[in-house]
Amino acid sequence: MKVASALKAQSELLAKSSELPATPMRIASLLLAHTLECEPSKLVLHSQNELSKEQEFEFKQNIKSFIKGTPIEYITQRVSFYSHEFTVLPDVLIPRPETELLVEKVANALKYKNAPKICEIGVGSGVISVILALLLPKAKITATDISQIALKNAKINADKFNVSLNLIQTSLMTGVSENGEKFDAIVSNPPYIAKDYALDKWVLSEPSAALFGGDRGDELLLEIIDLAAARGVPLLACEMGYDQKASLEKALDKNGYKASFYQDLAGFDRGFLAFKKEKI
Repeated sequence: MKVASALKAQSELLAKSSELPATPMRIASLLLAHTLECEPSKLVLHSQNELSKEQEFEFKQNIKSFIKGTPIEYITQRVSFYSHEFTVLPDVLIPRPETELLVEKVANALKYKNAPKICEIGVGSGVISVILALLLPKAKITATDISQIALKNAKINADKFNVSLNLIQTSLMTGVSENGEKFDAIVSNPPYIAKDYALDKWVLSEPSAALFGGDRGDELLLEIIDLAAARGVPLLACEMGYDQKASLEKALDKNGYKASFYQDLAGFDRGFLAFKKEKI
């Protein structure tokens, strides 16, 4: 079977599925490019090339896996973030484009700070900490996660980009610098989805512990705010749910933070940077 015919056949098969996260042709192109180890944009140059039996079989199997609910990123184990390609392993949260906003805002807030000490809570695949390390070369970054597979994934990406991260397996910041060391910033993209919020089968294939923040969704965020205040951290930056601004703004103010909330490209409230208020 030729490349063009394979793409057409599998796109038509995908089109029978409802609520796809992308167009059938886009999905088929990404998966066939993965099989052929090329960029999707190059497929048109090979449209009349014949697939080997092994390539055709792998492509069809990956299409079947996707239809059953396996995200493309888990099949390819690749994800693009901040114009870089990262490894993402199954059972680790897949980075989203909107999280690039969080990284950029934190980097801008700390760019004049000499060797800032940063702690990321919930490192996942490591994309936030790795990009911050690239943007702030003098930063000292500690990153925690309760998941061993997430820490393994973060180590793979840190090594790939030759950056140094202090990776610790723990819940939030338990046991981290409890000897009095101060952090200049805490950054986190924690689970913030309410437990009864409807998600598609591809998102539900991701680890539930990295998605759901509790009955309301903001429970873990509230814990992180309390933690940052208790440790006297000057800057707290988090991603959040679109409907959580009111509760988080109240908690931040109560804990002595002045928050600046930002929106994603779709216009939804998506995160905040909160600075500790100066004492009068």
